[in-house]
Amino acid sequence: MKRSAVRVLALAGVAAMALSGCTAAPAQQGTQSPTPSAAQSVSETTTGDYTEREVNDGTTTFKVVDNPGDGPTLSYGAESGVTLLEEEIEGAMYAFKDMNANGELDTWEDWRVDATERAADLAGQMSVEQIAGLMLFSSHERTPADGLTDAQKTYLSESNLRAVLNAAGSDAKVTVPWVNEMQAFVETLSTEDTPYVPVNFASDPRSTAGSGGYNADGADISRWPSNLGLAATFNAEHTQNFGEMASAEYRALGISTALSPQIDLATEPRWLRVGGTFGEDAAQAAELAAAYVDGFQGTGGEDAWGTESVNAMIKHFAGDGPGEGGREAHTDAGKYGVYPGDNLAEHVSVFQGALDSAAVMTAYSIALDADGEPLFEDRMGTAYDASRMAILREDNSYQGVIVTDWGVMTGAKDEGAFIGTAWGAEELSPAERYVEVLGTGHDMFGGVNDATFLLEAADLWQQKFEAGELEMDAETRFQESGARILTMFFNPGLYESAFLDPEQSAETLASEDKVEAGYAAQLDSVVMLKNDDGTIAAAEAAQWSDKTVYIPQSYDVGTASIFGEPAYTEGPTMDLDVAAKYFSKVVTDEVEKDADGKVVGYTAPDLSDVDLVLVGMDSPVAGVVFGNSGFDAATGEWYPLSLQYRPYTADGENVRKVSISGDLLEDGTKQNRSYFGNTSRISNEADLDSFERAVAAVEASGKDIPVVTVLKAANPVIPAEFEAKSDAIVVGFGTSDQALIEVSLGLYEPKGRLPIQFPADMDTVEKQFEDVAKDVTPYTDANGNAYDYGFGLNYAGPIAG
Repeated sequence: MKRSAVRVLALAGVAAMALSGCTAAPAQQGTQSPTPSAAQSVSETTTGDYTEREVNDGTTTFKVVDNPGDGPTLSYGAESGVTLLEEEIEGAMYAFKDMNANGELDTWEDWRVDATERAADLAGQMSVEQIAGLMLFSSHERTPADGLTDAQKTYLSESNLRAVLNAAGSDAKVTVPWVNEMQAFVETLSTEDTPYVPVNFASDPRSTAGSGGYNADGADISRWPSNLGLAATFNAEHTQNFGEMASAEYRALGISTALSPQIDLATEPRWLRVGGTFGEDAAQAAELAAAYVDGFQGTGGEDAWGTESVNAMIKHFAGDGPGEGGREAHTDAGKYGVYPGDNLAEHVSVFQGALDSAAVMTAYSIALDADGEPLFEDRMGTAYDASRMAILREDNSYQGVIVTDWGVMTGAKDEGAFIGTAWGAEELSPAERYVEVLGTGHDMFGGVNDATFLLEAADLWQQKFEAGELEMDAETRFQESGARILTMFFNPGLYESAFLDPEQSAETLASEDKVEAGYAAQLDSVVMLKNDDGTIAAAEAAQWSDKTVYIPQSYDVGTASIFGEPAYTEGPTMDLDVAAKYFSKVVTDEVEKDADGKVVGYTAPDLSDVDLVLVGMDSPVAGVVFGNSGFDAATGEWYPLSLQYRPYTADGENVRKVSISGDLLEDGTKQNRSYFGNTSRISNEADLDSFERAVAAVEASGKDIPVVTVLKAANPVIPAEFEAKSDAIVVGFGTSDQALIEVSLGLYEPKGRLPIQFPADMDTVEKQFEDVAKDVTPYTDANGNAYDYGFGLNYAGPIAG
């Protein structure tokens, strides 16, 4: 089911009630609870047919009003000054919140009125300065355990910011009090001249079970495959279920906007963010994008906004996938997206399948054609590119909220810049950048806590209007965005209830039904690529309970990024504790380390009693999103991103000797970003060492011990380095080790299929076009199976489809 970003609140009977006058009633004080320590305290009184109770989460006390029938639940801070208005409807007394203390039920306060009408009414009463605050999206907030900080109070009160990015883990004990404390604080900021606006908390994806894409730690959430894993199920029902269940958990953490799904088309196999996409098939990606949006924006499986609804934000329009050579647009090295196949339309088509989304986030990259010229007239990032944005606002009539990605309003050379991604707009002043981006149809600005430059832009906009350079005055333009943004507050019901009841959150988060559904999706997403002689066959857990498994060790030297030096990690290639649940004994390598804790050697164990070898391998790690990967700033050398573990020197006939992309230099020439002749840098090459060490140990044992390669993939992989000596290969995309082990042991028959091609070699990768899907030659194994899009095995052989 698809829905518009604008929907009437689902209220059987109540929505059709006459909008007659309300009677003011004092908010019920109830029984004041003693200050609790850890447990919440609740008291309840009744007025008419609605009931009111008081809740304390250990930090904040707030009131909860339960309306009769299908009337919405209301909540407000005990010290907020909010009062209740009563209206008798068909013999029952309903409550409404008087949020501006005027004793009247205004249009924007009436929960029976359509969200767009309420938003337009309130936006029309707000000043440019107040709306400017709505247009800000905060930087990452990672420590809710600190409570409401002075810095947060500053941007909430002085800049009127109301969109806060929760980048912390899923820990309800610290998140719920933080959310309630902040919601209570913003209530106190409301005055006769400053309308009340609750906080719209947002989050990047936080539910992935394993590696792949964004994630967050914490046990208070169900775990699912990555987007790529959901695509591997070839079953949109899993994505729909994920949306419905994850949105309920988000709301239980106070999150009402998801900075997802990421629906860039993964046409460039080396791109560093493939793991967060739905793969490289446009039709499948569009189908899953729609299912994701539908699940998140509905409530309880219904096509209606409600208490479990979360605004979805599809990203990154019009697709950030075609970075030249796979480089990533978060950094200068990858700021150019290239279209040698002239295939922008296919990338756009994925977004067209999900324009019911409440919001759209735009891409970082500058789009260039095969000749290195701008795809349109602007050699600028998407937010500044009028023609690319016209595809969304004009050609597709999109009326939802458009948001820049984080750092887009900052130039790399700006004073104090940490993340500066105003690609192509570096020479503009901050105010000029905001005018440009407002002019392309944007409403919100990611990672901006301070409204100073935006307010300067409002003045500049007005000057341009008065000079005849713009057709709309600043107040009207800001109110246009204000109405769109406020719809994202009204649709999920934040104006009715923005507070969290700790007990209700606990019941929702990581509930049994959600955990089971997430694990079922994980199992269905696992892909079996090879299964010689029935190495993996149907079995019962008891058949393995007296067996011994060998799991080797490995390490990753890490990659430097803007966040710091490389993070060295080492350990077993599969979770030993999880494996111990299935086997009588788990053996691993003896590890020798130096004084700094880094591995200098491994010794494989004696395999005389081993029955199975499981080798976990992450896909080759060629770089990281914030690592400026592909360019060595110290040497000025460009180097290739590779899909193989061993060093790859890019000297083949298909390697570009002159790059498509490059900066325009002062002498009129163009920078050459070619990596011809240079060699890749893979941080986890040791994963292949661990595989070869395991194979050598098996050969030395003289026994016929099956070797199952368990690939944890975030990108396509070239299997030539390990396929021949693997008896079986299973692939997980963001799945847990438990799911991968159960499939490897035959406890669950694999159903997954590849949502991306696995290339034959780097030569075919170099030959393909960054913007064209499914244009590599897939790897073919000794059994004649091509590891192409849609390929996967079950026990009987290739899965039809």
